Amino acid sequence: MFYHDGKLQYKVKVDKPNPHFAKLLQQAIGGIEGEIRVCLQYLFQAWGARGPAKYRDMLLETGTEEMAHIEMLATAVALNLETANNDLKDKMAGKDPLLEAIMGGANPRHILSSGMAAMATDSNGVPFNGSWVVGTGNLASDMYANVMAESSGRLLATRLWESTDDKGMKDMLSFLIARDTMHQNQWLAVLEELGGLENIHPIPNSFPQAEENNNFNYNFLSTHIDQEKRTEGRWSKGKSLDGKGELTIEKAKPLGGEPALAGPNPLGHAQKEQMIEDKGQGITEKIKDVFD
Repeated sequence: MFYHDGKLQYKVKVDKPNPHFAKLLQQAIGGIEGEIRVCLQYLFQAWGARGPAKYRDMLLETGTEEMAHIEMLATAVALNLETANNDLKDKMAGKDPLLEAIMGGANPRHILSSGMAAMATDSNGVPFNGSWVVGTGNLASDMYANVMAESSGRLLATRLWESTDDKGMKDMLSFLIARDTMHQNQWLAVLEELGGLENIHPIPNSFPQAEENNNFNYNFLSTHIDQEKRTEGRWSKGKSLDGKGELTIEKAKPLGGEPALAGPNPLGHAQKEQMIEDKGQGITEKIKDVFD
């Protein structure tokens, strides 16, 4: 059950409406870094949560807060569009090939489709994509996904803050940036509460490591053709971060041989030339035959 009281979580004030900035704000609503993404991500994680109820409740509370952030941004978009005057609408009604230039970079759909209101799209008008929502059913995995989502969202908000001189918009964005700071710390706190790197890794920690190939679980495989230029760092030496192995580096080697697929299924109607029986040649020999 969700309730609303009709009031914004934080004040939204636009000193000088700017349709172009309204277009930019759409990224914070329906873009991959935006509030619809984190809102649905936290809610779906909560609705599928199993285990201690406190994590489900926390996710529900934060997902609901993100609804409030969408409401704030949608209000900001609408207020920034209030300068779209009748002359602009008349020009849009025509067949002007320079529509984008006439609107000064604004989104024409803000008038054509939404009547000067926000939409569930990014700044290019691309609809929100539900496949961006991460909910794995593994609490630790989801927390890392949430940290990433809040990090990219905070990055976007800081770039938007730099893109405007409007004091009201800067104030609103400073609030959203602050909430992103909290939420990053919130998800990291869950990871710490779960036991930190040594207890939660590798994810899932419920799978017995004895069943994985222990010849390859802590060695960095360098694919650089010139091994004298291979990159080394903390990831290639010392105790592994989960405390369960020793990090090493070695040259990547082809251990699987060349792939060998069966011939085409006649019912699939490949070309007749593909139906020729393979005489055991590898791909290298086949290429050589073509050019000989």
